[in-house]
Amino acid sequence: MKKLKMLALATAVLGTSVGAHAADNFVGLTWGQTNNNIQKSDALNANLDNPKLDKVIHKTDTWGLRAGQQTDAGRYYLTYENFSDSDSGYKLRQQNLLGSYDLFVPVGDYNTKLFGGATLGLVKLEQESRGFSRDSNINYAAGLQAGILQELNKSASIEAGYRYLRTNVSTDMGEHGGPRLGSLDLHSSGQAYVGANYKF
Repeated sequence: MKKLKMLALATAVLGTSVGAHAADNFVGLTWGQTNNNIQKSDALNANLDNPKLDKVIHKTDTWGLRAGQQTDAGRYYLTYENFSDSDSGYKLRQQNLLGSYDLFVPVGDYNTKLFGGATLGLVKLEQESRGFSRDSNINYAAGLQAGILQELNKSASIEAGYRYLRTNVSTDMGEHGGPRLGSLDLHSSGQAYVGANYKF
């Protein structure tokens, strides 16, 4: 609960820079592909013969829901994502709850905008591999994003972008009823995505 309150406060702070302008509410849907950089403990490498956990969430389809406010100068918004993937018998699930702020830079006519901004939030990592005890953890994340947004009309827009997140969330791995074999840390996530937004 404390982490959720901190996220709400951070999102409010991010939004103060656009709050002075008339803002439109918006909702959006994104689709992208996520890659994870997993760091493993020495014990996990020794006990499981250096498992290739980076390949578990690798170009994994990722859907996101977002809602926020937008002005001519920028936007702030919350995004929720829930996705999982498996490889070589290992399965990981990741959930992101992120607060972001983007600054707009018009290109040519004002219907096309470059954007760049920062993200703060929470990441939950779950280890759900068959034959292992399930484990999960939640920790903070921070990152940057950039891309291009095209206004189709007064209400609708499409965009393409890339987001990079750094985090230190980790989980343990151990066989059912057996000892702990080691831990894995989610060091970073990268996601290329496309999205559609509706202002109201």
